[in-house]
Amino acid sequence: MLAIIGGTGLTTMAGLDVIKRHSAETPLGAASAGVVHGTLHGRDILFLARHGHPHKLPPHRINYRANLWALKQAGATRAVGVNVVGGIDPSLAPGRLVVPDQVIDYTVGRECTYFDGRFKPLKHIDFSWPYTASLRAELLNAGKKASEALEDGGVYGCTQGPRLETAAEIARMAMDGCRMVGMTGMPEASLARELAIDYACLALVVNPAAGVAEGEVNLADIEAVIAAGIGRIQRVIEAMLD
Repeated sequence: MLAIIGGTGLTTMAGLDVIKRHSAETPLGAASAGVVHGTLHGRDILFLARHGHPHKLPPHRINYRANLWALKQAGATRAVGVNVVGGIDPSLAPGRLVVPDQVIDYTVGRECTYFDGRFKPLKHIDFSWPYTASLRAELLNAGKKASEALEDGGVYGCTQGPRLETAAEIARMAMDGCRMVGMTGMPEASLARELAIDYACLALVVNPAAGVAEGEVNLADIEAVIAAGIGRIQRVIEAMLD
């Protein structure tokens, strides 16, 4: 079953006919919210608000392990993480939708594995290609069906948050090859891999990252781009189900 992990601005799914609301409790503590099982366009789908509903959890305080575990318990076999990002590549203007194909993790101190020797025995996973190719292809095809131009590929740089990055940090990330920057892409992607859940990211560019454009990052402008982009994201998801 497909699961949608909603990021900033997407704490509910419009048009979702709710069948069941699962408890947020897991063996790893509470998920950000209970998983909602419903139907959209006649298809079963799961939804989880990454930051809680209402939006309350900063990126570094999210219990990513509990979130992915809750989705697995509810029957998720595939998951699309919806993220808002800043554009490091100047071609990624606000409003662009991107399906990244790589990730660099700059976060620190997050509980990032189930195989920690306590909850589960130590085990290594291959993470050469962090996003599932078939699910990425589905997203890109859904974009075409929904008449939404999705940017194919790019490196997502995941930072700690909740503060935005400095211009120097963004310059460093650009040298590392990052095209976009966000705060919630990891360890979500690697935890999905550990649970054998196919995973892909649908990212909405909401601002030029620090130093990419003149002046400071305007938070009011970010909110306006999010508000305008949520409906487009919903159309892509609906096209996936169709």
